[in-house]
Amino acid sequence: MADFSDQFQRFIFEHGNIRGERVMLDASSREALGKRDYPAPVAQMLGESLAAVVLMSATLKFEGLLSLQARGSRSVSLLMAESNHQRQIRGLAHSEPEVGPGTLAEHLGDGRLAITIEPRHGQRYQGVVPLEDETLSQCLESYFERSEQLATAIILASDGARAGGLLLQRLPGESAPDGDFWNRLTLQARTVTADELLLLDAETLLRRLFPEDAVRLYPPEPVVFACSCSRERTAQALEALGEDDCIALLEEQGVISVDCQFCHHHYEFDRQDVTVLFQQPPLH
Repeated sequence: MADFSDQFQRFIFEHGNIRGERVMLDASSREALGKRDYPAPVAQMLGESLAAVVLMSATLKFEGLLSLQARGSRSVSLLMAESNHQRQIRGLAHSEPEVGPGTLAEHLGDGRLAITIEPRHGQRYQGVVPLEDETLSQCLESYFERSEQLATAIILASDGARAGGLLLQRLPGESAPDGDFWNRLTLQARTVTADELLLLDAETLLRRLFPEDAVRLYPPEPVVFACSCSRERTAQALEALGEDDCIALLEEQGVISVDCQFCHHHYEFDRQDVTVLFQQPPLH
């Protein structure tokens, strides 16, 4: 078994028009999950979400951000994870203090899952699917089927600290393999265990799952935790709040304190900061 590391790898099957991706998260997942004291089931769901956005970020052919956001009506009200084109991830969840075992659907109840793609230059895109399935993997497979019309298999795992994932996708085109080949590969992929997803390097995992198939594995790409918050972006949020409300907060508190929900970085703005902010041209 190889040493565990935070990495993403692409692969293709040499004799069929099917691509795949494998992600392993350790330090990056621990850092994201360690920012709050999450109940164990919530930490597991958030870990799976982090693995999922890394897998889905492979679709980005430009500089930008892909985010997954699920809003619910039961014990978990928010589940959010982001990855950019550089495989920098962050995530958060909002839930009740005590959350027992259960499926994604049981924890979120009636809700929806939004996948948002935000290019640095270009138009923002969002796809939405209802939370009708029991697992995040099933919800994301439904998203690809409905929004992208691409047969996709996604398997995710998390132990509340580490996370891992595997994606197979049947690509369109005349050279697409017959259904039997796709069905066989996805059946074999779904035999993977959580321990295998969390502990095995890509080469060992693929050799174990697909011993009869020629698989070309591409070099690994690093994944890291990174937060995109900044004082400038926080100032933009205050600007959007409005000068009157900012002045009211200053009168009440003496200083405006803002904590990033993702990394807990603390920002403070005093009266002089607010005065300068609203005397300048808009920041955005």
